[in-house]
Amino acid sequence: MTELARLKFYATQPHPCSYLPEEQATTLFLDPSQPMDAQVYAELSELGFRRSGDHLYRPHCQRCNACVPARIPADRFEPNRQQRKILKRNADLQVRSCRPAFTSEYYSLYARYIELRHADGDMYPPSREQFTTFLVRDLPFSRFYEFRLGDRLLAVAVTDVLPNGLSAVYTFYDPDEERRSLGRYAILWQIGETERLGLQAVYLGYWIKNCRKMNYKTQYRPIELFVNQRWACLT
Repeated sequence: MTELARLKFYATQPHPCSYLPEEQATTLFLDPSQPMDAQVYAELSELGFRRSGDHLYRPHCQRCNACVPARIPADRFEPNRQQRKILKRNADLQVRSCRPAFTSEYYSLYARYIELRHADGDMYPPSREQFTTFLVRDLPFSRFYEFRLGDRLLAVAVTDVLPNGLSAVYTFYDPDEERRSLGRYAILWQIGETERLGLQAVYLGYWIKNCRKMNYKTQYRPIELFVNQRWACLT
């Protein structure tokens, strides 16, 4: 185990919450001078930390604890009827692991996704700088998993491969392929890949009970939530 007590952390000033507009958010960041080490990252993921760009962070709000870290234990996951249909519907896709990179193909898909699916969010409007800073980082554990139908790129799952599991950083996909449920399929694929690699769990980031955009996460069962400094199954 890394001596986590020796690590330094910094908190931001309170700022408007992206998920609950009535709340003020504070974020705790690992010291940016700390090398982005996979083992440190894995141990911090066990405590609810996530990666965004070059930073490891977790919510550290004074008056609110709505953001709850969530993960799916891969070896105990059983797809429900709808999820089995999604897996079957996308059986014709090929998945390839690539190093993070900026390409016009990636960015075009990302920009269309943000413009058509998240025009009401804080990532709109998309930009090349935003895409690069957020997702295209030269980290040894980071992967772009491409989902292709022949030569056509339908989705990219930006994923960190850690000693304890896969951390689902972000997925963007073709918004015209609604019937495929590509976002859900990417999670199902990552669960299968986690089990294939003999790893523990897929880390999904934060679940917020009163945020509609987060509801999809609890459709994967069993799902574990990090509450009171321990992981426990949602009942």
